[in-house]
Amino acid sequence: MNGDAKVRLALVGCGRIARTHVDAIAKVGDLDLVAVCDAVEARAQEMGDAVGVPWYTDYAKMLREVECDAVTVATPSGLHPSHGIAAARAGKHVICEKPMAISLKAADELVHACDDAGVQLFVVKQNRLNPPIQLLKKAIDKGRFGRIYVANTTVWWTRPQEYYRQAPWRGTWEFDGGAILNQASHYVDLMQWLVGPVESVMARTATLAREIEAEDTGIAVLKFRSGALGSIQVTMLTYPKNLEGSITILGEKGSVKIGGTAVNRIETWSFADADPDDQLIEQANTAPLSVYGFGHEGYYRNVLSTLRGSTRPETDGRGGRKSLELILGIYESARTGQEVAFPLK
Repeated sequence: MNGDAKVRLALVGCGRIARTHVDAIAKVGDLDLVAVCDAVEARAQEMGDAVGVPWYTDYAKMLREVECDAVTVATPSGLHPSHGIAAARAGKHVICEKPMAISLKAADELVHACDDAGVQLFVVKQNRLNPPIQLLKKAIDKGRFGRIYVANTTVWWTRPQEYYRQAPWRGTWEFDGGAILNQASHYVDLMQWLVGPVESVMARTATLAREIEAEDTGIAVLKFRSGALGSIQVTMLTYPKNLEGSITILGEKGSVKIGGTAVNRIETWSFADADPDDQLIEQANTAPLSVYGFGHEGYYRNVLSTLRGSTRPETDGRGGRKSLELILGIYESARTGQEVAFPLK
């Protein structure tokens, strides 16, 4: 597209995360939100009126009538592939909230549909853009840890029963998945993105307190191809509120923990050798108002730059598929009680 043309976006799904997308789009000067859609008329109208754009309850009609360059898909997870595929077939680029699908088959169908249509597929992994995570990624890429021994991510959050009652699709296998696939998917993504490919996993999940189909709690032990070991600890039962969303990496020459409620604060930063990046720790810390953090704005800036041809997607469909495969391997191990190897068969 033209190097300085504005990019017109439509949004499907006006639920919990939609406002974060709308706010991020508004902060990026050359993005225009031109329409919104939701199956629930009251939600669609409220969002459309709030931002001053046409609203729809019929997604196919919006795709036919609205002149836009891309569609942001923020519907229940199980609907992401079908909504993304419909946008691609209409010639629109696709910006898909996490997870991109709840099965590898559906994820692959979405990737191939975008390939066939010649459109970009962006999978939202905004936590990769958190300033502390960016510093950590640089440290890893520079080899500051030496050999990495252990990695851990902890998601101690709370989602009361009322959260699941508000939307009946939440916590279902058909549309949502559980704590690992939904709430912790960004953290699973960070583990494989930062530390590298996973060789195998063993896991246990449980539904301890919430009246849902999927799990509210899970633990996984990872073996990375590098030989490093990792662990993922997730629960939505923390009392009385979100406590921690963290990642810790321990290596032969360095130890780092990024904590806070959403990997937003550097709590430990210790390396054998000094580096100019060490002076950036304090300014990298943020205090987001929600667990979504501030990364969506940066993500949309990447979308804009990619569509203008000056860069590549931060996370495309194939990148988004990697963390989905790891999550599904965790579920398979929990289901069978066996160690599961990657790639999945």
